[in-house]
Amino acid sequence: MGVVYFYHLTRRPLAETLPVLLEKAMGAGWRIVVRGQDQERITWLDDRLWQGPEDRFLPHGVAGGPRDHLQPVLLTTQPELAEGTHCLMAVDGADVTPAEVASLERVCILFDGTDQAAVARARTQWKTLTDAGCAAQYWSEESGKWEKKAESKG
Repeated sequence: MGVVYFYHLTRRPLAETLPVLLEKAMGAGWRIVVRGQDQERITWLDDRLWQGPEDRFLPHGVAGGPRDHLQPVLLTTQPELAEGTHCLMAVDGADVTPAEVASLERVCILFDGTDQAAVARARTQWKTLTDAGCAAQYWSEESGKWEKKAESKG
């Protein structure tokens, strides 16, 4: 059974934090799906990933292309996971199910700590997933570095 990590973004925005987490997950040899709720936002994330430094290029694609099955990182708004996914990164309040947490190596929920609706959504997700028996960790960058602030063994 996997673990869900909640990342409370307070110092750096999603566009800076997501590439760092993607690099770590790719370093573990994982295939990653980034799930959002809005196609325009997925397009925006895609653009940001393409604009990164050349020496830190993150190979990725947006779902719906002919080579989705080859992408190490796939950006999508769809609830279905691509075959061979090891890690799901949910952004902008995208849904995550307990079954997904159980079937994957890792699930990451990234949320904007300056947006009260996003914080409330993350709290609801924490309760739903931990009540379903999922192991979870809550990470905050409030001090300037990532620190684990809470954990539920599931």
